[in-house]
Amino acid sequence: MKLKVLRYLLPVVTMATVSLYALKADVNVVPDADNAGLKLPDGFGALKVADIAAKARHLTVTPQGDIYVKLAKPKDGKGVIILHEGSDGRAQITGGFGNYGGTGIYIKNGYLYASSNTEIFRYKLNDKNEVINQAEPERIVMGLKAGRQHETKSLVLDNVGNIYVNIGSPLSACQVQDRGYHSPGIPGCPLLDSAGGMWEFKADKLNQTYKDGIRYATGLRNIVGLDWNQQDNQLFVMQHGRDNLNSSWPELYDTKQSAELPAECMYALKKGDNAGFPFMYYDEIQHKKIQGPEYGGDGKKEADPKYLDPVAAYPGHMAPNGLLFYTGKMFPEKYRNGAFIAFHGSWNRAPEPQKGYCVVFQPFKDGKPAGDWEVFADNFSGSAQKTAAGRADHRPCGLAQGSDGSLYVTDDSKGFIYRIIYTKK
Repeated sequence: MKLKVLRYLLPVVTMATVSLYALKADVNVVPDADNAGLKLPDGFGALKVADIAAKARHLTVTPQGDIYVKLAKPKDGKGVIILHEGSDGRAQITGGFGNYGGTGIYIKNGYLYASSNTEIFRYKLNDKNEVINQAEPERIVMGLKAGRQHETKSLVLDNVGNIYVNIGSPLSACQVQDRGYHSPGIPGCPLLDSAGGMWEFKADKLNQTYKDGIRYATGLRNIVGLDWNQQDNQLFVMQHGRDNLNSSWPELYDTKQSAELPAECMYALKKGDNAGFPFMYYDEIQHKKIQGPEYGGDGKKEADPKYLDPVAAYPGHMAPNGLLFYTGKMFPEKYRNGAFIAFHGSWNRAPEPQKGYCVVFQPFKDGKPAGDWEVFADNFSGSAQKTAAGRADHRPCGLAQGSDGSLYVTDDSKGFIYRIIYTKK
């Protein structure tokens, strides 16, 4: 009992004022009878916190029981929705702000950061983690490139005042004709000067543009899931691999190869890293970096070894949209400092079955992946048949950790907010 009390007292020290209500917020939280439709490991349960009927992307949860959810498109003119949880864990919408859609949202050092597809804003929080300048945010970054695809801007902050944002490639593989038959790669892929990588900006400087930022890492087709690994103080990201191997190069890749390749990769990034997009991709079957067909590859020729190796690889086209390093104490010890990944689900594996629509767990040791990944939360789609057909009821997207160590998951199909708890004593 003393340990449980201590866990709730710690936020009082670090967050200044936390209400007595917040200290008791999870006392009556129990899973839904059907675990909100999810399949989970033994000892875990899930409840549907809310149904906001909007495309819920990333989210963040405060110790006081408020949930900030970034919407892909504004609902009733609001791009950030605020919910507040009752003592049973169910939440009601209490407000919203920001007339722009987007994906990124993050709390750090007394501010809430949120992104549109071209800008990053921040909002001042009071000692209850409530936004106090909803109508007058500070614009931190503007003028980021956004094409017809991969336009979302995910973000995360480090511990020394920097903010990192993904700028996805507006082309699938930097072809002269995007996704075209036998279309070659644009020489040198000049779009990499302003897209296809991670950019670093100052978290407290207003109205920054490309000239104020640093291209922190390049050669990354599109990043949606990302997190700062506190264990080794490093940026980790999940890349969406390229498409259209068979349709563009049918003499080199059959439909099964095109469904399985390339891997969805986890990268541990340092300043100056180059992961090789679009000049290469990672083949998780051969366990090799392979030169892209648009740039002279044949499906077997290995890429230049100068390109960064992934630290982990997952099946192709499952679309990793959320990454979270688990630091809580609610879940068993095996999960501590490991990574949860939300796979949004594939659309382009046909005629092979579609895959994904799940949250997986990747064990870590000493700040790096260690051991095989495993499916943690499944059946967001509704059934194995719906997964195979790509007709999912729900698609996991954002991940957040509650102050009690529970795991929150958004669904950007119907707008469910899930909370996963550990119930075994």
